Amino acid sequence: MGAVAVHEESFGELLRSWRQRRRVSQLDLAIEADVSARHISFMETGRARPSREMVMKLAEELGVPLRHRNRLLVAAGFAPVYPEREVRAPELRVVREALDKILAGHEPYPALVVDAAWNLVAANSAAGMFMEGAPAELLAEPVNVMRLSLHPQAMGGRLLNLAEVRAYLLSQLRRQAEASGDGRLAELHDELASYAYPGVDLNVAHVPGPADILVPLRIADGDRVLSMFTTIATFGTPLDVTVSELAIETFWPNDEATAAVFREGLQPKP
Repeated sequence: MGAVAVHEESFGELLRSWRQRRRVSQLDLAIEADVSARHISFMETGRARPSREMVMKLAEELGVPLRHRNRLLVAAGFAPVYPEREVRAPELRVVREALDKILAGHEPYPALVVDAAWNLVAANSAAGMFMEGAPAELLAEPVNVMRLSLHPQAMGGRLLNLAEVRAYLLSQLRRQAEASGDGRLAELHDELASYAYPGVDLNVAHVPGPADILVPLRIADGDRVLSMFTTIATFGTPLDVTVSELAIETFWPNDEATAAVFREGLQPKP
């Protein structure tokens, strides 16, 4: 049996894919890159070979993630520019120190760091509440935060406003998959969307009222209800693939009762 040929996308195919994903016409991209639409067309069809500088400029104009900028460069015949180091690499010491300070500084409230696929990279002690009661298979490396959030045997079974949180997270995940071109996110979206919640009407969601500002997480904790909202931060102007894909999610109390529970030290309730 002969070997199966694997098609590797050309620079032109990759460029066209990112341009279409960003919903940008050849003319619009040409204007932003200060070249002719004809030249863009020739690069997409392989009739013109871009310079290294042109690859970088087009990638910047299209907002291509660093990981995929390297792919564009390689497809055009150039060496990748952006390194991809492990988080524990010596070169990323200052990044780890910054993350440690942010996580510790956010105590007593939960905070965690995730990568591009929503896998857990680091967390503070308060974030342990999200792992409580989760089955062992969900806590095996790599721990996926999105999976923990919606799995019916994990946080998905404790969210009192599951329908609206689920709708928001699935929408966010779908947009991220489309914007990043990351097939892992598309697969994760489909997995999470398939979860069944017996007795829960996923079509019923809270209608925002005058006092609502953000979609809260309303979590059952014994006979208590913890209400929180989240913020997500990323590193500015990253030049490393790993650093560019890190996100810091911090959780904040949505009311004084929740804040008091965390200040006093969160203890599981029967």
